[in-house]
Amino acid sequence: MTVTRAVESANRRHAEVWVVSTAGGEPQRWTSPSAESSNPRWSPDGKYLFFTSPRQGGRGSTWAIRLDQPSGEAIQVADYPTQGTMPRDGSFAVFTDSAARRDSAARRAPDPFARMQAMARPPHDAITRPVEPARFDGRHVVDMVYKNNNTGFVPGRRTARSWRPAQLWRQQVGDTAKRQLTSTLYSHRQPVVSPDGKWIAFLADARLRPDSVVDLERDSIAKLPYDRARDDAERNEVDVYVTAADGSGAPRKVVEWMGAESQLTWSPDSRQLAFIGRPARTKSARLYVVDASGGTPRNLIGDWKYEPSTLEWLRGGELHLTAEIGGRTAVLRADPAGRAAPRELVSGRRVIRGTSYDAAGRTLAFVATSTTRPTELYVANADGTGERQVTRFNDEVNKDVVWSDAERFTYTSVGGLEIEGWLMKPYGYQPGKKYPAVLYIHGGPHSAYNEGWFDEFQNLAAKGMFVLYTNPRGSSGYGADFTYSTRGRWGLEDYDDLMKAVDIVAQRPDVDSLRLGATGGSYGGFMTTWMATRTNRFKAIQTDRTITDWTYWYGASDAQGLTEFEFFGKPWDNQALYDTLSPIRYVNRVRTPMLIVQSEEDHRTPMGSAELWFMALKKQGVPVELVRYPRSNHDLSRTGEPWLLVDRLGRLRQWFGFWLQDERGGGEAVMAGEARGR
Repeated sequence: MTVTRAVESANRRHAEVWVVSTAGGEPQRWTSPSAESSNPRWSPDGKYLFFTSPRQGGRGSTWAIRLDQPSGEAIQVADYPTQGTMPRDGSFAVFTDSAARRDSAARRAPDPFARMQAMARPPHDAITRPVEPARFDGRHVVDMVYKNNNTGFVPGRRTARSWRPAQLWRQQVGDTAKRQLTSTLYSHRQPVVSPDGKWIAFLADARLRPDSVVDLERDSIAKLPYDRARDDAERNEVDVYVTAADGSGAPRKVVEWMGAESQLTWSPDSRQLAFIGRPARTKSARLYVVDASGGTPRNLIGDWKYEPSTLEWLRGGELHLTAEIGGRTAVLRADPAGRAAPRELVSGRRVIRGTSYDAAGRTLAFVATSTTRPTELYVANADGTGERQVTRFNDEVNKDVVWSDAERFTYTSVGGLEIEGWLMKPYGYQPGKKYPAVLYIHGGPHSAYNEGWFDEFQNLAAKGMFVLYTNPRGSSGYGADFTYSTRGRWGLEDYDDLMKAVDIVAQRPDVDSLRLGATGGSYGGFMTTWMATRTNRFKAIQTDRTITDWTYWYGASDAQGLTEFEFFGKPWDNQALYDTLSPIRYVNRVRTPMLIVQSEEDHRTPMGSAELWFMALKKQGVPVELVRYPRSNHDLSRTGEPWLLVDRLGRLRQWFGFWLQDERGGGEAVMAGEARGR
């Protein structure tokens, strides 16, 4: 398992690989504390523990610890496949890689821009060039995708557009040679070797068209006026194929299935394939099984409300899946005949991730968290019995901190839709007293809050406030119809869902209905600014990673496809909708004090939205503060520098403490008081 901790003195996170016996005992650290290590995985024959590390002295980032003999420092193993999929006997691996086709003449030509920074170099086919290459240190952009939230600015193409289809490769264990099995103009994706080692199943374009044709077709469609019927229609994007594991013969299509397949999984006897299929983007994913020789896929979950996330076909023949059941997660067993809904094996009010089975399919390991319990590792029998916790990394903090629990409730919103919500009580709660309450709004909008431990909720509950959080329509975990019901309607019925939850909570005798706050990030940032234009009910609002003008966002963000899909086209296709749903158009209505938090390197929700909102509120005399975090992107609240994350949580406490709890001593006094209270 990967264990990550914050290193306070260095203001960073450090990851290590730890191992614990399924029978119990103390976990042991197996990697050096001087290097970052993560993503551990066992070799099928049990000889190695592979992991990823940027340590020096090797080629690439894959390292291994020898298990079948005494081992010291980590090594790199050239004659053992470190990626891909293997048959049951672990004798070879199959994986995909791209073989680039290059122009040898172009390779030999001198490059006058070789010493320039990547983003400064003129992209291929650019009309302009730097007058003095040695002096130009700006950025030259011709591609639409030139930045993203995780890596910042992305250099343009340096060669003429060339498609590099992903080909199948094979490597025998004990041999350093990698043999290319296919050489086609189309890509092979998600290959899976059958347990008997005879076949490789993979996904490819439904008509095995060259990647260049498929990509050009997509480019052409993207340039057409928006057509909702085309976007919502079922279409055959990929199909399942099978080919001989030795590379001989032509691939054979297993099934012509309408939609997109994923999570290909072989049956233990190598005769059937299971997959998760989604007929169209806005339709729920289903679980299917089909004979490897061909035939009609069988839907094993019928019209079950929820959607499968992962699949595992155990050696004993049982087909297991994981799924979000609203705000919780479960491990389930599918009915092989498809006559009944999946049966829960491991569940409860918690979030389960990272499920893994032993080779025999008898033992299940998983990590889990609940509202009052940070993440730990658990082991159970494959049928869900005999569950036991095998790590206790958070025992010390659990002893030191009293976590607040949350009361789950459901309510009926507009259109008769059932909405799931939670209310977390403040620390030190006393019956008969009234407490302020803060509404949290998640991002996405197609993400969701859940039954897991979350530092942000605990942060405000510890300050003596109720924390209200819900999954309004648009959230994931409740079926595709629920998830995509907000298209073209952001801020309408989903706003009603949120405010109905506020109505319910405000009626409680222990909630002070005159001291309500709201906070949210990304989609939640949009919604909090939208709320500020629709109601003065909140005494204070904090908005994170906000979006205040959709046309600006379309041009400045790295995710144009989101609004094209959600708002039925580009701004010039549907400008009225872009404008109608932009909070800035109604900013003159805002009276609620607002704290704005934004990251300087956020390319998902760029700074301009926050600047526009801040200036508008200042011009109107509305109390507002803008905090701009350096060296941070859209993920500040989750993976940012530890002390910046702590600073942000502290400012939320101060902001709502000032407006909802009448702490008028100012920020320094608040922080000093918090320090004395620790």
